[in-house]
Amino acid sequence: MANAEIGVIGGSGFYSFLEDVTEVQVDTPYGPPSDSLFLGELAGRRVAFLPRHGRGHHLPPHRINYRANL
Repeated sequence: MANAEIGVIGGSGFYSFLEDVTEVQVDTPYGPPSDSLFLGELAGRRVAFLPRHGRGHHLPPHRINYRANL
């Protein structure tokens, strides 16, 4: 897996800020997170982004696997 200097768990609007994006599927001891990790660049820094509510905002707050996201 590629390295990132910064990790962001945020809203779906963050996608548009990243350049040179690759998608990485991960699994954790707590199950899968809300979505894949999206690795890209922002202002010259490597950033890993996880959409908190999943792609397309399909997970309501009570269905988010917070432990897996962290």
